Amino acid sequence: MCRLLLVKSKEKFNPADYLKPFAQSCKESREFQGHGWGASFLVENNWQHYKNINPIWEDDFSKVPPAKYLMIHARSAFKDQGIVIENNMPFYDDRYIFIFNGELQGVKIKEEGRIGAEKIFNFIKRFSGSSMSKGLEKGVEIIKKRTSYLRAMNIIIAEKNAAYISSNFSEDSDYFTLNKYQSDDLTIVSSEKFDSGLNWLPIKNNTLEVLKW
Repeated sequence: MCRLLLVKSKEKFNPADYLKPFAQSCKESREFQGHGWGASFLVENNWQHYKNINPIWEDDFSKVPPAKYLMIHARSAFKDQGIVIENNMPFYDDRYIFIFNGELQGVKIKEEGRIGAEKIFNFIKRFSGSSMSKGLEKGVEIIKKRTSYLRAMNIIIAEKNAAYISSNFSEDSDYFTLNKYQSDDLTIVSSEKFDSGLNWLPIKNNTLEVLKW
């Protein structure tokens, strides 16, 4: 399944410092993560975006400038289908950035979207109103009830002043557990423990965590 990365710092950083080890982890993953990748990054208080259909480990990251906030998605397409750049995450609107990994079977929701992940994003926004944490909590609860089998559904939704992390999986905890590193100056959430020098803490299964900046 796909791999996720969020980096939020008080100071500008070189994204390649995180992207290179993260990409190497994706390359070495036991599931293929090479169906393209995408980045959203906050520069001068405006979100910018970059997507590439090639594997993340084949890029040089020169199109991602120094930033204080970074969202990354490395794609593993379900059943190797729909491999076009338009299907690469992050998905986004004027406020929110969305990345997802997981696998759901027999999902019974009606929503617009090119692929399942985009439908989930749009479905959650139905309930968000002025509170994405409440919208994410309610949307995930409904999706779980309307899914015949949930292998995993990990979601990170970011806005300029916060990030919302929803973790749900029913198998393979080593693979699907999201990990967090946090200090006074730096927050990282990742599906990969790509830096052994950091004190990674697991994000608990079946939880919603809100990070505010």
